[in-house]
Amino acid sequence: MYRKHFALTAFPFDLTPEPDALFASASLGEAEARLKHLLELRGIGLVTGEAGSGKTTVCRKVAAALHPGLYRVFYVPLSTGNVMDMYKSIGWELGLPTERNRASAFRVIRAEVTRLTLEAKQRPVLIVDEAHHLRNEVLEDLRLLTNYRMDAENRLCLLLVGLTELRRRLSMAVHESLAQRIVVRHHLTGLTREELPEYLAHRLRLAGCELALFEPPAIEALFQATQGMPRKVNRLAHYALTSATLDKARIVTTEHVQTAREEIAP
Repeated sequence: MYRKHFALTAFPFDLTPEPDALFASASLGEAEARLKHLLELRGIGLVTGEAGSGKTTVCRKVAAALHPGLYRVFYVPLSTGNVMDMYKSIGWELGLPTERNRASAFRVIRAEVTRLTLEAKQRPVLIVDEAHHLRNEVLEDLRLLTNYRMDAENRLCLLLVGLTELRRRLSMAVHESLAQRIVVRHHLTGLTREELPEYLAHRLRLAGCELALFEPPAIEALFQATQGMPRKVNRLAHYALTSATLDKARIVTTEHVQTAREEIAP
């Protein structure tokens, strides 16, 4: 509806930008730097944040920048099952045949990681998203999967990505061994108050608009309602633009943001 009203080439807050077109927020930049350090260490990393903070986005950006000849990235989006279910998910990503039992699955995955490292001269990177859903025994087996104590360096780089509760879980005594192996940690925060106007302008430019469509009080209202969480900002800004269009306004006001809040409120 509002694309025509504001002469946009796309819905600015619906589209998913390419990795090189992402907004360079301070939190995203720090996360990117830490993940690059993790790749150098080839250890276990942890990225946490509230829903919509951009955890998957930063992982996607870092992974997209890796040389395909030097790295093999395996992405497991979610596993709420048991250890065998996790091994099956990893095996599928590695292109391995399905094993019938846990021990065999463990061995073939380790063998493939070794082959990639020593023969193909590639660095395997396993990203497990939504890791806060993982059972305790699955987290423990993931630790064992990275355990190559006889080698001078680690062969498998593991990145656990999840909500804030994952960080709290890993502080429990039952996960002490895994927590001690984590070499890089980062907790993603939202956009700052100062970054939000730049973020909105950036998303609008991607949709072909160079105008400032949000007045300053409306931007402050957006920040107060979302605390700068990108996904929440996108959703509220989308509905605020719709509200402004229905009002036949050329700029989004605080009232339009408030109307949008009421419309999307549960």
